[in-house]
Amino acid sequence: MLTESVTTDIVVVGGGLAGVCAAIGAARQGSRVALVQNRPVLGGNSSSEVRVWVCGATAHGIHLFARETGIMGELYVENQFRNPDGNPYYWDLLLLEKVRAEPNIELFLNTDVTEVEADGPDDARAIRSVTGWMSGSERRIRFSGESFIDCSGDGLVGHLAGAETMRGSEPRERFGESWAPEHAGEDMLGSTILFYTKDVGHPQKFVAPPFAVDIAATAIPQNRVIRQTMNGCDFWWIEWGGHLDVVRDNERIRDELQAVCYGLWDHIKNSGRFDADTLSLEWVGAVPGKREYRRFVGDHILTQHDVLGQTEFDDRIGFGGWSIDLHPVGGVYASEKGSRHWHPDGNYHIPVRALYSRNVSNLWMAGRDISASHVAFGSTRVMATCGILGEAAGIGAAVAGRLGVSPRSLAADHVPELHRAMMRADASLLGVLDDDPANLALGAEVTASSHQEMLASTRSTGRVVLDHDLALVLPVDPMLGSVEILVDAIEDTELVVELHSVGRPQNYLPATRVRSVEAPVRQGRSWVRADLDWEPEMAQNAVVVLRRNPLLEVHQGDRVEPGTVTMRHRDLPPDEASPEQWRYWKETLHGQGICFRAGSPTRAFLPEQAVGGYARPYGGPAMWVSADTSEDPQPWLQLRWPAPQEITAVDVVLDDDLNEDLINLHHHRTSDDTMTTLVRTARLEARVGTHWQEIARIRENRERHRSFPLEHPLRADALRVVVEDTNGATTARIVALRAYGD
Repeated sequence: MLTESVTTDIVVVGGGLAGVCAAIGAARQGSRVALVQNRPVLGGNSSSEVRVWVCGATAHGIHLFARETGIMGELYVENQFRNPDGNPYYWDLLLLEKVRAEPNIELFLNTDVTEVEADGPDDARAIRSVTGWMSGSERRIRFSGESFIDCSGDGLVGHLAGAETMRGSEPRERFGESWAPEHAGEDMLGSTILFYTKDVGHPQKFVAPPFAVDIAATAIPQNRVIRQTMNGCDFWWIEWGGHLDVVRDNERIRDELQAVCYGLWDHIKNSGRFDADTLSLEWVGAVPGKREYRRFVGDHILTQHDVLGQTEFDDRIGFGGWSIDLHPVGGVYASEKGSRHWHPDGNYHIPVRALYSRNVSNLWMAGRDISASHVAFGSTRVMATCGILGEAAGIGAAVAGRLGVSPRSLAADHVPELHRAMMRADASLLGVLDDDPANLALGAEVTASSHQEMLASTRSTGRVVLDHDLALVLPVDPMLGSVEILVDAIEDTELVVELHSVGRPQNYLPATRVRSVEAPVRQGRSWVRADLDWEPEMAQNAVVVLRRNPLLEVHQGDRVEPGTVTMRHRDLPPDEASPEQWRYWKETLHGQGICFRAGSPTRAFLPEQAVGGYARPYGGPAMWVSADTSEDPQPWLQLRWPAPQEITAVDVVLDDDLNEDLINLHHHRTSDDTMTTLVRTARLEARVGTHWQEIARIRENRERHRSFPLEHPLRADALRVVVEDTNGATTARIVALRAYGD
């Protein structure tokens, strides 16, 4: 059999979201990439073959302003526009289209890598090539490259290369993790197969196969929620095999999971307990969705302490926010709850040192196999987090290749270069400033036609009884004076208002109480004022807590001011076994908020916020916001230099409302196909001599990150974006305006 040879800069093995984002991320840096996938479709567990929701740092809306940006963000936003009903085949198509759009990527589907050539001593090995078999085409292909990124999920490439790995649960004493078992174990999270149903409008019978599990003979009906309206990932708890070797026993696990699926459907259709007469079984998965197998050992092993303590890594390259989410080893048959969760107070950082092998010098990893303890892996394993780590690994491999350094040297000596490449790609970086000397905007004077100075929502759309504590998150820059709340009172009473700081710039929970004010309230409707008078040392978020008082009704507003959100305090369930892990605060009044007036002007939306700062909310909204377009109908943001600059490219980062929790197959629905906060129409103008000339135009926009390479270099002393229209917001919002020269 003739072996074909493919030589490229970077070889990515695995076409799940980690692999897709790694390949695209590297290709956009100019590297030539081979993307090798052993299935006929891209997407891994998110594909139409498995159909798992893509979850990430928002934790289904638990964390605020947490949605991923970069390639994962592109996929979310474009899928929302194209695929509002969550069709899994449209999701497949979007992934394929994104990969095929990159000329630097060569895609090899149905190609199973089974051989790895590596050499060197055990503590300093290097991969020379990987070889795969393309089924259907009967082609044996050898892939050579400078770097290899293992996004296979199961970690096969690194394993065959001799990379140091971990499996199962580490003992508690190893990392001092309270959720680790006292003794090491081989148990892992199990695999899952899902099924879809459809109402066909006329009676349908179902004859169960003899191998279907008799659900009534198990504890499943007592321990798990079953409804005839459930579909797909509603049945995430159909899990089994964690006590086995989830790779070696994959087919045994598949058979058991399918038997459970058919047994559950037989129970729904034929037990007489459900209204399912016209329901038909539409789809049953044939590929088990694996949760866990090998994890590689990098120069840093992420632990429970890093997740819950939100460790501030200097070499951060991404973030997570999903809870530490661990499942009972018995899976679907377990008597315990299907999962237990411990949420950090906000998003946590992940270092680049967790994305490369400590003993294979040119092996990167992303996805389920990164360097993390079993407990920390319980959070990092969700697919949007895997995706942003894939992009980070892809950009990291490309930057390391461009600099001619190893992954370890990149992490030790070249983090600024990595951060700048990631910032320019709009990757999911949290708390990293744009300090790129190539960005000409950093040396410009920044002005705008207007900016939002006051925060207020005064038009009432209804009332809610203050029978639970409410919290209003406000950006504070430079100070917070008084806050007024619109209420109705049944009788004379008082409103207790507390001011809390949040602890970390990415957090939105009350952490430390600054002061408490008891404001008298007269019967009837009134604006109740609380003088909070807080001037923190640096710009940050504040949480204004309205303490429970059933004699009061708080008015709902007709809009949400930028950078603000309203949360509701939830009572601890009486059967909650782990109160220290319960998340008490969750967003409420989504898309509305409460009626309030902040008494102090804010600097949070000045034009300077769009240059050289953060590219996502961190200690505040981190963007320029114009005045209302009724007052400033064509707002503009401008850069001006003391002397003409030679400009070759302009980047604009727009606000796509990172607090809107999107998902690919629709665990929940978002009403708007396009994020209303995005600029829809704008023109980009440069001042050449004494005249402004249009150099680019934004039309029918639904994207966050817009790049405009200029066909010919342009010498100009000023540059501006003139916003003509938005997708619904009454203000223009720009996160970043950047200009680059040679």
